[in-house]
Amino acid sequence: MHWYLKALKKYAVFSGRAQRKEYWMFVLFNTIIASALGVVAGAAAALGSDLSVLIDIYQIAIVIPSVAVGFRRVHDTNRSGWWAFLVVPLFFNGHPNDNYYGPDPKADAPRNADGQNSATPPSLGLR
Repeated sequence: MHWYLKALKKYAVFSGRAQRKEYWMFVLFNTIIASALGVVAGAAAALGSDLSVLIDIYQIAIVIPSVAVGFRRVHDTNRSGWWAFLVVPLFFNGHPNDNYYGPDPKADAPRNADGQNSATPPSLGLR
């Protein structure tokens, strides 16, 4: 939930970088919340009420932060934010050091002697 709230705090921040974890946790919680709203709206519809407007309001409210976190995620791969409209770059590893779009978001993570994040196995090269 921390990652979801972190993305919401940067509601319309299109600059900077976002780790893969921040992006995918935002997508996960966004999906969970939208699904829960769908279940509530479906249950209300079975009882004769129309609460589908809840889903519409949520989806409209989440458009800007979704695009912003997508842009920041693509910036982490050292590409322009417009690449966010292509799905493929979202899976790429991030740039391991500071780049044109800002400092490495994992810079505060402990590093080993090779300069790799010590929490990540160097053989996998994951970011």
